[in-house]
Amino acid sequence: MVFRILTVFFSAVDVLGRRISRGLIVAGVLAAGSGLFDLRGEESRPASRDYLLLPGDIVRVQVFQEPDLDRELRVSQDGELTFPLIGRVSAKERTLSQLEETVRAAYDRDFLVNPQITIVIVKYGPRAVKVLGMVNQPQAVEFPPEQSMTVLDAISRAGGFNRLADRRRVRLTRTFPDGHTESFTINADDLISGGSKEQWVVQRDDVIYVPERVL
Repeated sequence: MVFRILTVFFSAVDVLGRRISRGLIVAGVLAAGSGLFDLRGEESRPASRDYLLLPGDIVRVQVFQEPDLDRELRVSQDGELTFPLIGRVSAKERTLSQLEETVRAAYDRDFLVNPQITIVIVKYGPRAVKVLGMVNQPQAVEFPPEQSMTVLDAISRAGGFNRLADRRRVRLTRTFPDGHTESFTINADDLISGGSKEQWVVQRDDVIYVPERVL
């Protein structure tokens, strides 16, 4: 009698254990689907096909049924990528879709028949603006490529204006792709009060300088 009771007891424990295990597995799958167990991180978030590549970006290149040509490549400071067989290809001011088509055409011309090329972002290069002058924490402020940041946002991340800041003469200096540089004077008080509709969205490598107020 005691033996039968123990047998039934351990059978029930075994069934319960298997149900709990299945429940944990299902929960894990659901969590992974919802992003709770996503180990890829922000860097592998899919980029828009219209994303313009910039120096420092790392891309994964896959050539269908040609694994020897698969690579992870970094965009150089000159805006170039170096591919097997076809060599250097300019990525400057090109979207992912445009780069795919350029690479496809290069392989198709001399090496492969109707190749299928897939290029995705693996990691974005660093993007930052420098905030200098009369702010509480002068520094380079980084921002993710999928988010925009305004001049006021950047100043806020640098600790905000200090008590000596001339908020009416904030200077934004920007270097354009052709190499020329321009400076703009911004009245931050107008931005704060809503008197200006201009948002002044910053771009990579902008320099924001807050001058000292003349007492």
